[in-house]
Amino acid sequence: MGMGYKTSWLAVPGAGSGAVADALGLVGRVAMDWETGTEAAYRRGVFVASPVDGWTFAHGRIHLDHGREDDGPAVLDWLGSLGRRLGDLQYFRTDRIGECHGWARVEAGRVVRAYSYNGCTGDVPLRLGEPTEIERRLGVGQRGLEEGRENWGDAEWDDWHAAMPNEQNVMAIARNWGICPLEIPEGAPVDDGVHGLPPGVE
Repeated sequence: MGMGYKTSWLAVPGAGSGAVADALGLVGRVAMDWETGTEAAYRRGVFVASPVDGWTFAHGRIHLDHGREDDGPAVLDWLGSLGRRLGDLQYFRTDRIGECHGWARVEAGRVVRAYSYNGCTGDVPLRLGEPTEIERRLGVGQRGLEEGRENWGDAEWDDWHAAMPNEQNVMAIARNWGICPLEIPEGAPVDDGVHGLPPGVE
C-alpha cells in the first residue's frame, strides 16, 4: 500500500498505533488513512498505521530514526529505548539511490541483531549479533570492514561488493522475519493511523 522503498520503517508486533506513537514521542498528531499518511511521511514526519495482521508499521522517510547519518551507535541506543517500551520490534531502512540499507531486530527490549551498509561511503557502520538464517541464505549481512582491505585487488573487492545488500534483500528479510509492507494488498481493511513529528522536528 505504497510503503517500503526508499524509506525506513518499524514493524511492531502486538502493539497498537497509539502505543507506538507514544514510544516515538510524536507530537502534533493528526489522524490519517494509510495512503494519505504514507504520502505525508515520505515528505515529513512519521506515520504510524493501524495494525495489519497483528503488526503496526511506523514509517518515515526523513524523521523516523536517530543517527541516520551513519546508522551507528545512536541508532542502537534509539532502538534499545524503543524496545524498553515496546518489547519486540524490527527496523528496516532502504534507499537504492545511495545503496543505503539496514535492518535490526529487538527482542524483549534488547537489540539482538543489527546491520547496515552505506554504499555512498563504502562503509558498514553497524554490525551487531549473528546473521539470521535468511541473511545467510541471501549471502548478505555477514561482511564488514575486514583488515587488510587496503591491499585488496579487484577480485577481493568484487567479492566484498557482491556480499553487500540491496533493497530486495531488505524486503526478503522483512518478509522472513514477519511481514513485508510491500505485500499488504491495496484496499486492505485498515483503520486510520496517526501522523506526527518526533521530538525536535519542527
